[in-house]
Order: sequence, then C-alpha cells, then structure tokens
Amino acid sequence: MTSGLDKDDLDARIAIARDNLRQLTEQAAAYSGAADEELAADRIAAQQALLDALLKEREQRG
Repeated sequence: MTSGLDKDDLDARIAIARDNLRQLTEQAAAYSGAADEELAADRIAAQQALLDALLKEREQRG
C-alpha cells in the first residue's frame, strides 16, 4: 500500500493521518443525526485503518 515511501515521507503521511483523525473527531462531535454520525464513523474508521497501516510499515522498517 505505502511501499516505496522513504522514512520522511512515511512520517509525514502518519502526521497527516493523525491530524485528519483529530479533525474528523471534532467534526463528528458537531454532527447531529444518525446519517451524519454514520458517515463520520465511516470516515474515522477509514482514516484509522490508514494510520494503522502506516504505523505498521514504519515499525517493520525498524
């Protein structure tokens, strides 16, 4: 998924994913209604999956 990134690029993508998660969480707190909450939850889950994959790749690289 993210192979080919050097360490600096990988760290930058991790920082972006973390910031995206923070922003999505703040937005979710402001949403009202089941449809909005479900969409926010889906976006947060997708961003968390990306962050987990990036962190796993960085860990494997040592």
